[in-house]
Amino acid sequence: MRDTATSDDGPASDETELTARLCAEILTYLREKNPPIGHRLTERALAEQLRVSRSPVRKALRLLHRDGFIDRTESGRYVVARSGSGVTEKHTEAHEDPVYLRIAADRLEGNLPERVTKSALLKRYDLTRVQLDQLLLRISNEGWITPLPGYGWSFLPVLTSLDSYRNSYRFRLLIEPAGILEPTFRIDREAIEQRRAEQQRIVDSGLTSVSSAQLFDLNTRFHETIAQCTHNDFFVESLARVNRLRRLIEYRQALEPERAVVRCREHVELADLLLAGELTEASAFLHRHLTTLGAEKGGEDSWADVPPTI
Repeated sequence: MRDTATSDDGPASDETELTARLCAEILTYLREKNPPIGHRLTERALAEQLRVSRSPVRKALRLLHRDGFIDRTESGRYVVARSGSGVTEKHTEAHEDPVYLRIAADRLEGNLPERVTKSALLKRYDLTRVQLDQLLLRISNEGWITPLPGYGWSFLPVLTSLDSYRNSYRFRLLIEPAGILEPTFRIDREAIEQRRAEQQRIVDSGLTSVSSAQLFDLNTRFHETIAQCTHNDFFVESLARVNRLRRLIEYRQALEPERAVVRCREHVELADLLLAGELTEASAFLHRHLTTLGAEKGGEDSWADVPPTI
């Protein structure tokens, strides 16, 4: 087993998948938002936006500074060094860490116990301590593992059976279209436009610029943004919890790339309906989207017995 120790500045840390993923997401932000050269980038704001701690963001910024995308002022602040047009699709491509996927598969198949120790994970997956720390940070941020008081880690509940997976879609089919018709529903135009741009980028790239985990994050972010427009915490928190539970099984039930692109194109159409204020049509469209998607992924012939909200 490799047990090389490195400092935060060492190569093993910089080359971890989490850091690479954050670099890709920061570059995507630069390409899509095109902030002016000299625009300040703060660790805190990026950490909040990317839902990680500041430490991996700091490492990603160091790499982007090294590669010339970001400058550093005399006072140590990071600022944009290159216009968004100078960031291409190739720069934002990300590849999934195979060890992350192995851990996800092992957990889904019951090959990992509910409680684990770092030493057991180091031995099982042949990792350095730095690599394992980065993986545990990522998995913890995604909500399917938590540190135990004092010693060890505990995996949190996830959906493991096809029946529970189907039930999660049937639950979503009931609450998501209904949320759009709630009297408290108010469009957050800026947020919906951002989610639309993310989905359009996937459609345009043909799914070549995102990993399976990134695709899950982008798609759940799209649906959760719509739920947030209800301004009802019960809708928001219920959907977020279901999404956390189904993350791992989604990797197994993932669609073929061409079908996934079709579903992302439907997200773009749904966003257009919302932005146009066509809420009744948007609710019906979302019901059809979830019905066919649930049948496609869940392997059922028909979901017609779940009536539309309207």
